[in-house]
Amino acid sequence: MDSYEREIRSVNVVRYLTPLREGGSLPAIVEADDGFLQVLKFRGAGQGTKALVAELIGGEIARAAGLKVPEIVFAFLDESFGRTEPDEEIQDLLKASIGLNLGIHYISGAITYDPAVMKLDSKLASKILWLDAFLTNVDRTARNTNMLTLKRDLWLIDHGACLYFHHSWDRWEEQSLNPFHKIKDHVLRYQAHHIAQANEEMKSMITEDVINKVISLIPDELLTYDAPEKMRDMYRKFLINRLHHSAIFVKEAIHAASAQF
Repeated sequence: MDSYEREIRSVNVVRYLTPLREGGSLPAIVEADDGFLQVLKFRGAGQGTKALVAELIGGEIARAAGLKVPEIVFAFLDESFGRTEPDEEIQDLLKASIGLNLGIHYISGAITYDPAVMKLDSKLASKILWLDAFLTNVDRTARNTNMLTLKRDLWLIDHGACLYFHHSWDRWEEQSLNPFHKIKDHVLRYQAHHIAQANEEMKSMITEDVINKVISLIPDELLTYDAPEKMRDMYRKFLINRLHHSAIFVKEAIHAASAQF
Protein backbone atom coordinates (compact mmCIF):
# COMPACT_ATOMS: atom_id res chain seq x y z
CA MET A 1 0.00 0.00 0.00
CA ASP A 2 1.36 3.44 -0.89
CA SER A 3 1.98 6.02 1.81
CA TYR A 4 2.12 9.09 -0.42
CA GLU A 5 0.20 12.01 1.04
CA ARG A 6 1.00 15.54 0.02
CA GLU A 7 -0.31 19.05 0.46
CA ILE A 8 1.49 21.75 -1.50
CA ARG A 9 2.24 24.84 0.57
CA SER A 10 1.58 28.32 -0.81
CA VAL A 11 4.00 31.24 -0.40
CA ASN A 12 4.23 34.80 -1.62
CA VAL A 13 7.32 36.09 -3.41
CA VAL A 14 8.69 39.08 -1.51
CA ARG A 15 12.02 39.68 -3.25
CA TYR A 16 13.47 38.91 -6.68
CA LEU A 17 17.18 38.15 -6.26
CA THR A 18 18.86 36.91 -9.42
CA PRO A 19 18.01 35.19 -12.71
CA LEU A 20 19.44 31.76 -13.49
CA ARG A 21 20.37 32.43 -17.07
CA GLU A 22 21.57 28.89 -17.73
CA GLY A 23 17.91 27.85 -17.79
CA GLY A 24 16.13 28.29 -21.10
CA SER A 25 12.98 29.53 -19.36
CA LEU A 26 14.94 32.06 -17.27
CA PRO A 27 14.02 30.83 -13.77
CA ALA A 28 15.20 32.97 -10.86
CA ILE A 29 16.19 32.76 -7.23
CA VAL A 30 13.66 34.61 -5.12
CA GLU A 31 12.88 35.04 -1.44
CA ALA A 32 9.45 34.00 -0.19
CA ASP A 33 7.49 35.21 2.82
CA ASP A 34 8.28 31.97 4.69
CA GLY A 35 11.93 33.06 4.84
CA PHE A 36 13.21 30.45 2.37
CA LEU A 37 14.86 30.93 -0.99
CA GLN A 38 13.08 29.39 -3.96
CA VAL A 39 14.00 28.73 -7.56
CA LEU A 40 10.96 30.28 -9.23
CA LYS A 41 9.57 28.71 -12.39
CA PHE A 42 7.50 31.30 -14.24
CA ARG A 43 4.13 30.75 -15.86
CA GLY A 44 5.02 33.49 -18.36
CA ALA A 45 8.10 31.66 -19.71
CA GLY A 46 8.30 30.03 -23.13
CA GLN A 47 6.39 26.79 -22.46
CA GLY A 48 3.86 28.53 -20.25
CA THR A 49 1.86 26.68 -17.64
CA LYS A 50 2.46 23.29 -19.28
CA ALA A 51 6.06 23.34 -18.06
CA LEU A 52 4.81 24.04 -14.53
CA VAL A 53 2.34 21.17 -14.72
CA ALA A 54 5.13 18.85 -15.89
CA GLU A 55 7.35 20.15 -13.07
CA LEU A 56 4.69 19.43 -10.48
CA ILE A 57 3.77 15.98 -11.79
CA GLY A 58 7.36 14.90 -12.42
CA GLY A 59 8.67 16.12 -9.09
CA GLU A 60 5.86 14.61 -7.05
CA ILE A 61 5.95 11.26 -8.87
CA ALA A 62 9.69 11.12 -8.09
CA ARG A 63 9.01 11.99 -4.45
CA ALA A 64 6.36 9.28 -4.21
CA ALA A 65 8.96 6.80 -5.47
CA GLY A 66 11.26 7.67 -2.58
CA LEU A 67 13.72 9.78 -4.58
CA LYS A 68 15.02 13.07 -3.21
CA VAL A 69 13.29 16.11 -4.68
CA PRO A 70 13.39 19.64 -3.21
CA GLU A 71 10.06 20.84 -1.83
CA ILE A 72 7.72 22.24 -4.46
CA VAL A 73 5.48 25.16 -3.45
CA PHE A 74 2.86 27.31 -5.11
CA ALA A 75 4.48 30.75 -5.33
CA PHE A 76 2.41 33.85 -5.92
CA LEU A 77 3.87 36.86 -7.70
CA ASP A 78 2.33 40.27 -7.04
CA GLU A 79 1.69 42.70 -9.88
CA SER A 80 4.17 45.15 -8.33
CA PHE A 81 7.07 42.97 -9.49
CA GLY A 82 8.67 44.07 -12.73
CA ARG A 83 7.87 47.76 -12.44
CA THR A 84 11.40 48.70 -11.42
CA GLU A 85 13.30 45.84 -13.09
CA PRO A 86 15.86 47.43 -15.49
CA ASP A 87 16.26 44.32 -17.68
CA GLU A 88 13.47 44.50 -20.24
CA GLU A 89 13.37 40.74 -20.83
CA ILE A 90 13.02 40.01 -17.12
CA GLN A 91 10.49 42.82 -16.72
CA ASP A 92 8.29 41.28 -19.42
CA LEU A 93 8.63 37.84 -17.84
CA LEU A 94 7.61 39.13 -14.40
CA LYS A 95 4.61 41.00 -15.80
CA ALA A 96 3.49 37.88 -17.69
CA SER A 97 3.79 35.77 -14.54
CA ILE A 98 1.56 37.65 -12.10
CA GLY A 99 -0.32 35.19 -9.95
CA LEU A 100 0.41 31.50 -9.46
CA ASN A 101 3.87 30.11 -10.27
CA LEU A 102 5.95 27.23 -8.91
CA GLY A 103 8.80 27.50 -6.45
CA ILE A 104 11.44 24.82 -5.94
CA HIS A 105 13.31 24.98 -2.63
CA TYR A 106 16.81 26.33 -3.26
CA ILE A 107 19.43 23.93 -1.89
CA SER A 108 22.27 26.16 -0.76
CA GLY A 109 25.72 24.72 -1.34
CA ALA A 110 24.59 22.01 -3.75
CA ILE A 111 26.55 21.47 -6.96
CA THR A 112 25.61 19.99 -10.31
CA TYR A 113 25.98 16.22 -10.45
CA ASP A 114 29.04 15.14 -12.43
CA PRO A 115 29.09 11.44 -13.41
CA ALA A 116 32.86 11.58 -13.81
CA VAL A 117 33.25 12.56 -10.16
CA MET A 118 30.48 10.64 -8.43
CA LYS A 119 29.28 7.17 -9.41
CA LEU A 120 25.84 6.18 -8.19
CA ASP A 121 24.66 2.92 -6.76
CA SER A 122 23.41 1.00 -9.79
CA LYS A 123 20.00 0.38 -8.20
CA LEU A 124 19.49 4.11 -7.67
CA ALA A 125 20.66 4.87 -11.21
CA SER A 126 18.23 2.25 -12.53
CA LYS A 127 15.31 3.81 -10.63
CA ILE A 128 16.08 7.26 -12.00
CA LEU A 129 16.42 5.88 -15.52
CA TRP A 130 13.07 4.09 -15.13
CA LEU A 131 11.44 7.27 -13.78
CA ASP A 132 12.60 9.37 -16.72
CA ALA A 133 11.51 6.73 -19.25
CA PHE A 134 8.11 6.59 -17.55
CA LEU A 135 7.74 10.39 -17.54
CA THR A 136 9.32 10.79 -21.01
CA ASN A 137 11.82 13.24 -19.56
CA VAL A 138 14.10 14.42 -22.36
CA ASP A 139 16.23 16.61 -20.10
CA ARG A 140 18.56 14.51 -17.95
CA THR A 141 21.57 14.24 -20.23
CA ALA A 142 25.34 14.56 -19.82
CA ARG A 143 25.04 18.13 -21.07
CA ASN A 144 22.38 18.99 -18.51
CA THR A 145 22.05 16.39 -15.74
CA ASN A 146 19.37 18.23 -13.74
CA MET A 147 20.67 16.57 -10.59
CA LEU A 148 22.41 18.19 -7.63
CA THR A 149 24.67 16.73 -4.98
CA LEU A 150 25.17 17.86 -1.41
CA LYS A 151 27.04 15.78 1.16
CA ARG A 152 26.75 12.69 -1.05
CA ASP A 153 22.97 13.11 -1.33
CA LEU A 154 21.54 13.24 -4.84
CA TRP A 155 18.63 15.56 -5.57
CA LEU A 156 16.50 15.48 -8.72
CA ILE A 157 15.48 18.88 -10.11
CA ASP A 158 13.84 20.48 -13.13
CA HIS A 159 11.14 18.18 -14.49
CA GLY A 160 9.57 20.79 -16.76
CA ALA A 161 10.53 18.87 -19.90
CA CYS A 162 8.59 15.76 -18.86
CA LEU A 163 5.36 14.64 -20.50
CA TYR A 164 6.10 16.34 -23.79
CA PHE A 165 3.00 14.69 -25.28
CA HIS A 166 0.95 17.55 -23.82
CA HIS A 167 2.38 20.03 -26.29
CA SER A 168 0.21 18.22 -28.85
CA TRP A 169 -2.74 16.28 -27.47
CA ASP A 170 -3.26 14.40 -30.74
CA ARG A 171 -2.84 10.65 -30.41
CA TRP A 172 -2.15 10.87 -26.65
CA GLU A 173 -3.09 7.21 -26.17
CA GLU A 174 -0.64 6.13 -28.85
CA GLN A 175 2.02 8.35 -27.29
CA SER A 176 1.46 6.71 -23.90
CA LEU A 177 2.85 3.51 -25.45
CA ASN A 178 5.96 5.25 -26.77
CA PRO A 179 9.13 3.23 -25.93
CA PHE A 180 10.93 6.56 -25.46
CA HIS A 181 13.95 6.23 -27.71
CA LYS A 182 15.52 9.36 -26.22
CA ILE A 183 16.48 7.32 -23.16
CA LYS A 184 19.67 6.56 -25.12
CA ASP A 185 20.83 10.09 -24.23
CA HIS A 186 20.28 9.66 -20.48
CA VAL A 187 23.30 10.55 -18.35
CA LEU A 188 22.90 7.46 -16.14
CA ARG A 189 22.31 4.77 -18.74
CA TYR A 190 25.78 3.23 -18.31
CA GLN A 191 25.34 3.05 -14.54
CA ALA A 192 21.89 1.42 -14.64
CA HIS A 193 22.27 -2.37 -14.44
CA HIS A 194 19.10 -3.28 -12.51
CA ILE A 195 16.34 -1.84 -14.68
CA ALA A 196 14.08 -4.91 -14.57
CA GLN A 197 14.30 -4.92 -10.76
CA ALA A 198 13.69 -1.17 -10.70
CA ASN A 199 10.56 -1.71 -12.77
CA GLU A 200 9.05 -3.94 -10.09
CA GLU A 201 10.09 -1.67 -7.22
CA MET A 202 8.93 1.55 -8.86
CA LYS A 203 5.56 0.07 -9.85
CA SER A 204 5.01 -0.99 -6.25
CA MET A 205 5.36 2.66 -5.19
CA ILE A 206 3.89 4.52 -8.16
CA THR A 207 0.42 3.03 -8.11
CA GLU A 208 -2.80 4.22 -9.72
CA ASP A 209 -3.76 5.70 -6.36
CA VAL A 210 -0.50 7.68 -6.20
CA ILE A 211 -1.03 8.95 -9.75
CA ASN A 212 -4.55 10.07 -8.85
CA LYS A 213 -3.24 11.90 -5.76
CA VAL A 214 -0.50 13.66 -7.72
CA ILE A 215 -2.84 14.72 -10.53
CA SER A 216 -5.32 16.08 -7.98
CA LEU A 217 -2.61 18.53 -6.81
CA ILE A 218 -2.70 20.46 -10.10
CA PRO A 219 -4.62 23.71 -9.54
CA ASP A 220 -7.12 24.93 -12.12
CA GLU A 221 -5.01 28.06 -12.67
CA LEU A 222 -2.29 26.00 -14.33
CA LEU A 223 -4.66 24.05 -16.56
CA THR A 224 -5.32 26.95 -18.86
CA TYR A 225 -5.45 25.14 -22.21
CA ASP A 226 -8.79 23.30 -21.80
CA ALA A 227 -11.36 22.41 -19.15
CA PRO A 228 -9.32 21.63 -16.01
CA GLU A 229 -11.02 18.32 -15.17
CA LYS A 230 -10.68 17.17 -18.76
CA MET A 231 -6.95 17.90 -18.63
CA ARG A 232 -6.50 16.14 -15.28
CA ASP A 233 -8.25 13.10 -16.70
CA MET A 234 -5.96 13.10 -19.74
CA TYR A 235 -2.80 13.24 -17.61
CA ARG A 236 -4.21 10.53 -15.36
CA LYS A 237 -5.04 8.20 -18.24
CA PHE A 238 -1.69 8.82 -19.93
CA LEU A 239 0.30 7.91 -16.83
CA ILE A 240 -1.81 4.93 -15.83
CA ASN A 241 -1.65 3.56 -19.37
CA ARG A 242 2.10 4.01 -19.36
CA LEU A 243 2.36 2.30 -15.97
CA HIS A 244 0.39 -0.74 -17.16
CA HIS A 245 2.54 -1.06 -20.28
CA SER A 246 5.91 -0.35 -18.66
CA ALA A 247 7.45 -3.38 -20.39
CA ILE A 248 7.56 -1.30 -23.58
CA PHE A 249 9.82 1.44 -22.23
CA VAL A 250 11.72 -0.92 -19.92
CA LYS A 251 12.82 -2.95 -22.94
CA GLU A 252 14.06 0.24 -24.61
CA ALA A 253 15.87 1.36 -21.44
CA ILE A 254 17.61 -2.00 -21.04
CA HIS A 255 18.71 -1.84 -24.68
CA ALA A 256 20.09 1.70 -24.17
CA ALA A 257 21.91 0.69 -20.98
CA SER A 258 23.57 -2.28 -22.67
CA ALA A 259 24.65 -0.39 -25.80
CA GLN A 260 28.35 0.28 -26.36
CA PHE A 261 29.88 3.64 -25.41
